[in-house]
This record gives sequence, C-alpha cells and structure tokens, in this order.
Amino acid sequence: MTELPIVEFAYPGPLRETLVAAVLSGAKTSTASLLVQYRDEALPRVGDRGAVVDSAGDTVAVVETISVEIVALKDVSLQHALDEGEGYADVAQWRAGHEQFWHSTEVREELGDPHFTVDENTRVVLERFTLVTE
Repeated sequence: MTELPIVEFAYPGPLRETLVAAVLSGAKTSTASLLVQYRDEALPRVGDRGAVVDSAGDTVAVVETISVEIVALKDVSLQHALDEGEGYADVAQWRAGHEQFWHSTEVREELGDPHFTVDENTRVVLERFTLVTE
C-alpha cells in the first residue's frame, strides 16, 4: 500500500479527538486553515487523499479532498461553518472559535510569530473532503 500524507486536525489532545470523531461520524466534511501555514508545503488539491491521525498518531481514516478555495476570512460562508461539524450556529461563532485557535501559543509558535493575529482580510484555505470507505 502506498504511504498517504498525514492529515492532522488541530494539535494532539482533546480538540483533535473531537474533530477526528466528527470526521468519522460524517459530521465534519470541511476544514479551514491559514494560507500562511502552507509556506513549506503544497496546498491541498482536489483528488488528494490523506491519512487522518488521532492524538496517538494512529491512522483512523482516509479522506479525499473534493474542493479547495482560498478566501478572505470575512468571506467564509455559513455553509462552510456548518460543514465543519463542530456545532457552530453561525459564521460569527465559527470565526470566534477559529480565531481562538489561530491565536493560540501553538499556532503562533508554528508560524514563528508570537504576536500573530488574523483580521478580516487574512487568507484562509477552505477544504472540503469526503471520508473514503473503500
């Protein structure tokens, strides 16, 4: 079997476990990341497959990218927020939750900027995926 790229939702810990469970249940079919996080790696492409890992690093599922869109943070749609499967009722809730994550120590360390913040025009990568069951 060919080695698939690793797909990590959040960082190891409770949030990752919640997100992985949402993927496995089919509730989570989209995700968002910061465009700046792709400095050293290729953007996702339609047809890409990846191995979803849990906090222990074990592969628990395979997903396939079915759409990729880069938009300003202010342009994230309600449908995208709902499809993230995290229980957001509207885009404002989605944004508040994501800003909290993107302003976390872990993200700021990953970006090498202890003062990193997002604003209305921050570019985000919206990825839609499907769970591969074959």
